Amino acid sequence: MLKDLTDANGIPGNEREAREVFEKYITPYADEMITDNLGSSIAKKIGDENGPKIMVAGHLDEIGFMVTRIDDKGFIYFQTVGGWWNQVMLAQRVTIMGSKGNVTGVIGSKPPHVLSAEARKKPYEIKDMFIDIGASSKKEAEEFGVLPGQSIVPYFEFTQLKNEKMLMAKAWDNRIGLAIAIEVLEQLQDVDHPNIVYGVGTIQEEVGLRGAKTAAHKIEPDIGFGVDVGIAGDTPGISDKEADSKLGDGPQIVLYDASMVSHKGLRDLVVKTADEQGIPYQYTSIAGGGTDSGSIHLTANGVPSLSITVATRYIHSHAAILHRDDFENAVKLIVEVIKQLDKDKVKELILA
Repeated sequence: MLKDLTDANGIPGNEREAREVFEKYITPYADEMITDNLGSSIAKKIGDENGPKIMVAGHLDEIGFMVTRIDDKGFIYFQTVGGWWNQVMLAQRVTIMGSKGNVTGVIGSKPPHVLSAEARKKPYEIKDMFIDIGASSKKEAEEFGVLPGQSIVPYFEFTQLKNEKMLMAKAWDNRIGLAIAIEVLEQLQDVDHPNIVYGVGTIQEEVGLRGAKTAAHKIEPDIGFGVDVGIAGDTPGISDKEADSKLGDGPQIVLYDASMVSHKGLRDLVVKTADEQGIPYQYTSIAGGGTDSGSIHLTANGVPSLSITVATRYIHSHAAILHRDDFENAVKLIVEVIKQLDKDKVKELILA
C-alpha cells in the first residue's frame, strides 16, 4: 500500500492517479464513497448514524511542476506547483505526464564550468532551470506528447532502507496521511464506535489547503484531524530550538502552525489518550507552514481540529525518509480517540 501510494503521481490540480490508489485501498472499509466537485475523495464509515462526524484528512497532492513552454530546441520550461527549495532540484529526474504517456526528463542548468567564480557561489535560480527530455526540437517534444499545462512529478521509487522500518520515497508529503486514513478505517472495521468517520483524500493542499475547504463543507464535520508530515530534527546541523522531533519517537501533536492554533480541548483528549494507552508522541509547532486542519477548523460555525503528523526528513524534495512505527502509532492514537468521541464528549470538548 505504501509503495503504491508514494509511486503514484499527482500534483495539485491533477491528483487522479493518487486518488485511484487511495480509493482502491480505502473502499473495502467504507460504507459509502463520496466526492466533492473539485475531486477530493471521501470514504464514509458509519458507527452510529446519529453520532458526531469525525473527519480524518490527508491530502492527495504532492509538490511538483507544470510545463509552461517549450523552446525551439525542445527544452521544457516550467512553473513550480507547491513550495520548492532550488538547492534540491538540479540534476534530479522528473516525469512529465504527457498526452501519450509518461515522459522522462532531468532538470538542467548551465554547467558550473561556464559560470563565473562569483556565480558559482550563489544558488542557481529556479527561473533559469529547464527540463531536458532528449528532444531535438519543439516539434519532437510535442510528438512525444508534451504540451503546456501538463504535470511534472519528481521521480523516485519507494525504498526500504537497511533498517527496514526506515522508509524512503517521494511524496510522503502527504501519501502517509492517506495511509493513516486508510488504516484508521480498516482498524475500525469490527469495532463499535459512537460516530461517523470520514477518511478523506483532499486535493490541492500544497497550494492553499483548498480541497480540505470544499471537502469539509461537503461533510460538515464535528471534529477534524489533519494528518500530514512534520519536520524531523534528528539530522546534523539542526538544533533543538529549530526542531527536536526524532524519527521513531512517536507521532507529532501539532500545537501551532501558520494556519491554525490547535483546539485545546481536542488536544488535551489526544494527549490523555496517548498517556493512558502507552502510545509515544512528540509535540511540535510549525511556524512556516500549515495543514488541512487550517481549512477544516474554519468550516461553517467552526470545527474543533488538531493536526497529527509523522516526523519526516527531507520533505519537499525527491526523497524523504520516515519511520514506520510513527505511522502505526499515529493510526493507533487516532483510533483510540475516535472510540471515545460520542455526542457528549464532543460537546464537552467544545466548551473546554
